[in-house]
Amino acid sequence: MFDVMDAKPISKEIDGVSKMIPTESFGVKLLSIGFFVDSSRALVWSGPMASKAIVQLFQEGDWGALDYMISDLPPGIGDFHLSLVGAVPLNGVVIVSTPQFVALADAKKGVGMFQLPSINAPVLGIVENMSYFSPLEEPEKKHHLFGKEGAKKLAEELNVPLLGEIPVVQSICEAGDTGRPAVLQDNTPQAIAYMK
Repeated sequence: MFDVMDAKPISKEIDGVSKMIPTESFGVKLLSIGFFVDSSRALVWSGPMASKAIVQLFQEGDWGALDYMISDLPPGIGDFHLSLVGAVPLNGVVIVSTPQFVALADAKKGVGMFQLPSINAPVLGIVENMSYFSPLEEPEKKHHLFGKEGAKKLAEELNVPLLGEIPVVQSICEAGDTGRPAVLQDNTPQAIAYMK
């Protein structure tokens, strides 16, 4: 999604410790397990192995001074999430969900996990992805393909903010495939939704 499919981060010794130098694209520093494995092969790791690798990306990356650290984790609550919250201090989390019931059930569990006293990470809010589709010829019309206002209702139920609704737009897919973030597509519905 950042046009870094062939990136191979290098290691550098800093103060006697070997650190991974993140790849950078559009001003965003990136490390991914995908950089270190053959993209044509399935990555079959046990939960503990994958969790250890994720924590290594955080702790062994030479991140420098950052405004934000964003981690895109798989849905649900499991080894990845618990390993991360145990190893990295969290200032807040954003839950992303599509509007249908089955996805919202996972989102609700995610919010619940981060609100546990043992984790106690502030939930900054919920973003509804694939919220609606508007045809180019009828931009004012919204077709709710996966349900309507599911994340809004969940945010109200859980007393957390709804941060935004991102539309289903073909050019988001195209932008991801070409490595140009959709937010950079000036004055398009998706760029406006991301900026809001």
